[in-house]
Amino acid sequence: MTEHALHSKAFNQAIEEDLIIGSRCLVCGKISIPQRQICPNCHSDQAERVQASGQGTLAAFTVIYVPPTSMADAGYNAKNPYCVGIVSLEEGPRISAQIVGLDLSDPAAIKIGMPLRQTFVTRGEGETAKKFLAFEPI
Repeated sequence: MTEHALHSKAFNQAIEEDLIIGSRCLVCGKISIPQRQICPNCHSDQAERVQASGQGTLAAFTVIYVPPTSMADAGYNAKNPYCVGIVSLEEGPRISAQIVGLDLSDPAAIKIGMPLRQTFVTRGEGETAKKFLAFEPI
């Protein structure tokens, strides 16, 4: 595993390695994901890198039928919608990501509080391929 610094580029590098990383403030203990050099709670600059478990629960979601260009290029549209959610990670922070593996023909069946685990989706091919964080039901 590559050692990741506490800057934003490191979060994306960790995603390429199928990891979610953050930081833990050494003064107050607050965990931030993505990682931060300055604690948003106590403003300390003393932090260490932590790796998230990748487990959490669905806190909020929306099903998107009219995608932005990048998602339209990935094949999503009104007939092939996708879901984006806010996931409350076991460690405490919340993170926004695509939620995959759901039946989007009945969005009312998607339940707040459902357990999720990290997964990753790759969009693009060859040199333009990029990996993105996503979550799926457990």
